[in-house]
This record gives sequence, C-alpha cells and structure tokens, in this order.
Amino acid sequence: MNLMNHEKHYNTVNNYYLQKFNKKVYKVSLNGGFTCPNIDGTVAKGGCTFCSFMGSGDFAGNKLESLKQQFEKIKAQMQKKWSDGYYIAYFQANTNTHAPLHRLKTLYEEAIGLDPDIVMLSIATRPDVLPDDVIDYLAELNLRIPVQIELGLQTIHQKTSDLINRAHDLTCFDDAVKRLREKNLEVVVHIINGLPFETKEMMIDTVKHINTLDVQGIKIHMLHLMEKTKMGHDYKKNPWDMLSLESYVDITTDQILWLRKDIIIHRLTGDAPASMLIAPQWTKKKFVVTNEIDKRLRKLNLYQGDYYEK
Repeated sequence: MNLMNHEKHYNTVNNYYLQKFNKKVYKVSLNGGFTCPNIDGTVAKGGCTFCSFMGSGDFAGNKLESLKQQFEKIKAQMQKKWSDGYYIAYFQANTNTHAPLHRLKTLYEEAIGLDPDIVMLSIATRPDVLPDDVIDYLAELNLRIPVQIELGLQTIHQKTSDLINRAHDLTCFDDAVKRLREKNLEVVVHIINGLPFETKEMMIDTVKHINTLDVQGIKIHMLHLMEKTKMGHDYKKNPWDMLSLESYVDITTDQILWLRKDIIIHRLTGDAPASMLIAPQWTKKKFVVTNEIDKRLRKLNLYQGDYYEK
C-alpha cells in the first residue's frame, strides 16, 4: 500500500486510516488495569528499565474509572479540536493481553461497544503474552471489527534487550508476528532509538530485520529518561551521551529510507509527561522533530524504502 503524498515522503498513519475508513480517525487510549509479566514476576521483576510502571500508558485513561468514563472524557477532549470522526479503542497501558481469556473478552467486548463510531480495536502487548487461545479469540473478533496488535520489540540486539530487562528474545518476537499474521491480525511494531550503547548501524539493523517480517506498521520512539525509573536513576548517578535532535533526525530519516514501502509509519517520535522527563529535553517539541525529518527527506528528495530497493 502506497500512502505517500506530496507533503510526506513516507506512508502516514493518517492517510492509512483515511483510506481505510473514509473519515478522520482518532485513538482513544484506555487503561484496563493490566500489569506486565516482567513487573509482576511472571517472567521477570522490575519492568523494562526505561518504564515508569505506568509504562506505555502514561497518557492512557485512569484505571480507577470505568472504560466508559475513560472513553467519554477523552472523546470530549478530542471533540474540542475535531468535531467529527471515528474512534479506535486503544488498550495502551502496560501489557494488554496479560490476563485470563475470560477477562480479556469482558474488557474487549465492552470497549468495542462503547460508541457506535468505534471502528477498530487496538491492543498494545508483548510477544511473550500471546497464548493460542487469545490469538484464536482475537482472530474471531477481527471478523467483527478490525483488530490491530501493537507489539513491543524496541531492539533486535540481545545485549541491549537484556540490559533494559525486556525478558524475551528475538525468536519470541518473530514467532509472535508469524502466529498473529497466520490469523490475519494487523501487527504494528514498536522500536526505540537511542537505547544505551547502540550505534546508528545497530538501530538501522533493527529496521532491516523488521523488513523481513510480515508487519503492517511501525512506531519509532526516542528513548525518554523519566523520573521513578531504573534507567533514569542510573543516568542521574552517571550520565551518558544521549542522541541530540540532529542525530535522531539523521538516524530516523535513514531508517525511513531503509523501511519497506508498504509499512505504515504510525509514529516518528514520542513524548513523556513533562513533569517526569529527565532527558532529552528536545523531545518535548515533537512537532519540531517530525518537521525536521520531513525537511531532511525533502532536501534529499528521497522517499520511504528508497535505500531498501537499492
């Protein structure tokens, strides 16, 4: 699928959803009260070292509120900016398949019924928490409403993965993608640039590996160091060089050029709660980051996948 236009030199998620649903689509981040298997001791303890234990759900709803309350609050905020659109019910916080199947069914069925304008269910999870019965259920659900699985990888390099306490290996991730795709479930992979001791070549190698997998989308994040995290604590004790804005733009631009043309780019940077961010401070201006990437691609007159095809 080629969703590039004259403004962007890569496949944007906005264009993808517009073509798929013929209307603007917004993600509503819900908190189902999940934990993670490398927090609760199922596979490890302590969580990923960059994780605040709110983890990928720092901007999700309040887990003390019902899904309905969370959805209505976030929808009301969105409608102040955009009066019309469809919604994706997005289970974002922590590992959203880390529960018995009966609980997952209750939460997912409730979520897709929250509003008639919900057109997709998106679930963020880990590759080691996808048992066959869960995938079978998601495949059945996918026949009723599109189901998208956001799958954390972060890096293909085992030394880095061990350092940040991911507690799974690359084979586990590759197998999860294969099993999800066998059931026709859309897969969006998460990676992080700027992890400790990784070089530009290592980060590009992560994208090159993703090209070999049957994934439909990617989210690229910059590493954030946050308060109340092990990595943030270690950084304060003994700071190391983090990527500058210029280096991040250079690396991410090259990743786009190496990325298969059919993969949809869902994110080119991320942000952390300002009150928790230790470094790098330039990540607070995410529109500056994306604008600089766009400017670099236009200057080079190159498009997503141009290096991959060579």
